[in-house]
Amino acid sequence: MASTLFRNVIQAQPLFLNSSALLRRKNGVLYCTMKSTSHSHTQTATEEKQQQKSPQKIKVPPQKQMKEVSKIGADYEAVIGIETHVQLSTLTKAFCSCPYSYGAQPNTCICPVCMGLPGALPVLNSKVIECAVKLALALNCRLSFSSKFDRKQYFYPDLPKGYQISQFDIPIATGGSIDLDLPLEFGGGHRRFGITRIHMEEDAGKLMHSGNGSYSQVDLNRAGVPLLEIVSEPDMRTGIEASEYAAELQRVVRYLGVSNGNMQEGSLRCDVNVSVRPIGQAEFGTKVEIKNLNSFSAINRAIDFEISRQVNLHSQGQQDSIVQETRLWEEEGKWMVFFENTTATDPIPFLVQKTVTMRKKEGLADYRYFPEPDLPEVVLTKAYMDSVGKSLPELPEAKRRRYEEMGLSMQDVLFLANDIAVADFFDATIQKGADVKLAANWIMGDIAAYLKNEKLSIIDIKLVPHELAELIASIKSGTISGKIGKEITDLGDIEKMVDKVIAENPKQLEQYRSGKTKLQGYFAGQVMKASKGKANPGILNKVLVEKLNAKV
Repeated sequence: MASTLFRNVIQAQPLFLNSSALLRRKNGVLYCTMKSTSHSHTQTATEEKQQQKSPQKIKVPPQKQMKEVSKIGADYEAVIGIETHVQLSTLTKAFCSCPYSYGAQPNTCICPVCMGLPGALPVLNSKVIECAVKLALALNCRLSFSSKFDRKQYFYPDLPKGYQISQFDIPIATGGSIDLDLPLEFGGGHRRFGITRIHMEEDAGKLMHSGNGSYSQVDLNRAGVPLLEIVSEPDMRTGIEASEYAAELQRVVRYLGVSNGNMQEGSLRCDVNVSVRPIGQAEFGTKVEIKNLNSFSAINRAIDFEISRQVNLHSQGQQDSIVQETRLWEEEGKWMVFFENTTATDPIPFLVQKTVTMRKKEGLADYRYFPEPDLPEVVLTKAYMDSVGKSLPELPEAKRRRYEEMGLSMQDVLFLANDIAVADFFDATIQKGADVKLAANWIMGDIAAYLKNEKLSIIDIKLVPHELAELIASIKSGTISGKIGKEITDLGDIEKMVDKVIAENPKQLEQYRSGKTKLQGYFAGQVMKASKGKANPGILNKVLVEKLNAKV
């Protein structure tokens, strides 16, 4: 049976003790390696990319594809829902005391519980409940005074127990909503999307595939890491709405401090469900799930492609060929060319990105849910809910509305509220008496440009809110000009620029120290060029004299 079901074997590698060993611990690292022995591969239940037979090349040029997407609004309606997994920033895993550190050496953050060894029993991390309650309240959900855990049965090599501890019929929260504002470049406007449920569960491990795809290694560091799954109502109709929904969820979890929300680390993962139906039809079409979406722009592009694919099938009378399945988004895509018309000589390159079949979608019966016998019910009291509710910060939606009331434009509002650190800096600046619009302009203009160029966060700069408030007040009163206010006056920054210019001009330095002191002007000019004219001249000349005349 094993060979029939798995079609993979655990194969010993040189890092094992002997050819019959399956597992080996060396220097705290445990590896499990699988090598394919069949042309067919077991499909992943987490986030594995699979090699697929290349489908027929798409010959639709970008312009035609855009026309087809725009046609949807007239004839068809897309229905989109999203399942989002948020990895919680707890010190330890969900059901054991193992820490988790992204990027750690494989299998160094594991124990008998997260390895699924016989006799190992789970103990629930109370911080997981606190994070779940925080997010549920932030998303206007109804909390369950009593919820339970269930076992979700399925086999995959990165799931050592053969089941995942999750919540099935009685989740910790249901029936919420999330509000957001669409960016102006996408038409703007306010949206509210429903939240079906939030439930707690554990993550699976991770497969590391060889370059040629002949074998895979299992890293169980991530096994047992706590997750919250947020299931939306099918309220979204476009890729833009879906990507902005995901971005707003990221803002909320970051504001709450329950997760860093970094998509590149897998801390926020989105699976989207897409179906289309003719305008006026009440019944939903057949939904398709899309995985492998590692950015908000990928969510938007993948949905738009899938909508176009399904609409084409509908329009050709082939809607029955749309089946409930899981598809992967091929982000890398393939470069192709097309000609504007039959007489055109210059080919126009474009990137073809598409969704491809990964596996047929399982139903609830396939998972054989039943109550987790090793964990008690999760019982919440009203006093506990109230105490968690009082600890919530001002959330993005409330912050945006407050900024609007200050008279800021929607562009300003969206920029300032996007990052909690930027919003806190702005709030602290205006609390010191700074003019609201001038503070917003400074943060969105010169400060944002500096942060981008230097690849810094606003919490990393030396400028503090009360100094910015004083600077704005001085400019507003006419004590100093705006140009002077933008000068670089930080001694450390100027010293770094001077050191760099001196190091890059050894010949001129030797001439200066030989008596050609007029070259000081040359060095000053190079520093001003490097600083784009923003270095304070007085401080610059003082530093230059000290550096140029320093004894070697």
